Amino acid sequence: MTAPATAPEPGAAEATPAGALSQLIQESLDRGDSYQRIADRALDPETGETVSKPYLQRVVKNPPANPPTVPMMRAIAAALGKPFRRVQEATAEQWLLYEATELAGYDEEVRIIVGHLAGKSKAELMKWRYMIEAEERAKREAGE
Repeated sequence: MTAPATAPEPGAAEATPAGALSQLIQESLDRGDSYQRIADRALDPETGETVSKPYLQRVVKNPPANPPTVPMMRAIAAALGKPFRRVQEATAEQWLLYEATELAGYDEEVRIIVGHLAGKSKAELMKWRYMIEAEERAKREAGE
């Protein structure tokens, strides 16, 4: 005899994908590292602050409500052998839902414009795109 499957309780939490910092730590674990070995290496070179094994486990399995502090991020970066900026970006993505994109070869003005466009609607983005493309076409046609 088979019993019918029960539907999930209303409001029951669904499984969510691991956040970006959780994934960085998990990748280290997947390569054979352990939480303890990561914690042993987690030392901020500027302040001497450390990150504990239980904290790393929480970040991966049940992330705390608040993101790690800057010294904790530096300690995690040192432990994982990653650049601080990568850990900082992963933290921002996981806790603030902010995804950073690196713009290389552009000046600060271009970075400001891109930052300004980040929150725009699709219609507004298309308008900006058409304006930029028209500007580029005009330059080419003028021989600049």
